[in-house]
Amino acid sequence: MTNGGVDRSVECTGNVNAMIQAFECVHDGWGVAVLVGVPHKDAEFKTHPMNFLNERTLKGTFFGNFKPRTDLPNVVEMYMRKELEVEKFITHSVPFSEINKAFDLMAKGEGIRCIIRMEN
Repeated sequence: MTNGGVDRSVECTGNVNAMIQAFECVHDGWGVAVLVGVPHKDAEFKTHPMNFLNERTLKGTFFGNFKPRTDLPNVVEMYMRKELEVEKFITHSVPFSEINKAFDLMAKGEGIRCIIRMEN
């Protein structure tokens, strides 16, 4: 169907089997797979070494490679102009005294964006 594989693939589920398939379906020589999803902490990515030797490229991105120093001012401006609804991305909110709960939620894949409230 693709004469040897796709030029680009993007995996967004975090399912390690889907990640492997995304990498293994790209074309030898120039195919690029980008992994966006975050897998379970114990997941293992296994593929045959020839997939790399055949010049396929595997890339990953964590939260879109956001660079706070240069990107955050633009995000703030968008928020102030009401072009970005930040609130809908927040999954949990915890006081600083419960910061470990935020890490537990993140590790379970339940807390993607958690606000840590600095309370007295």
